[in-house]
Amino acid sequence: MKLVMAVVQDKDSNRLSDELIKADFRATKLASTGGFLKAGNTTFLIGTENEKIEELLEIIKDNCKSREQLVAPISPMGGNADSYVPYPVEVQVGGATVFVLPVEQFEQF
Repeated sequence: MKLVMAVVQDKDSNRLSDELIKADFRATKLASTGGFLKAGNTTFLIGTENEKIEELLEIIKDNCKSREQLVAPISPMGGNADSYVPYPVEVQVGGATVFVLPVEQFEQF
């Protein structure tokens, strides 16, 4: 058995959740915040059998696409203003960061 932790952008969260339900995967959704953009993410915790990992990863990959987005930089409060860029910057957001962890024991009560 494996535990899959998938961190996805909020824009992809509902679509991924719907597809996981269709494919009969159970998941727990947690609200999370990214460190770089300070933007909302959703972290999915999904327990599954080893033989279903490839199917699960394919569903995540198909429903969590990266995209370009303009973001306004945060001004440095008390920091070094030499490297501060005062205009929006285009960055790549979205996609999914996925961790697959071994599960030693699983209980459901």
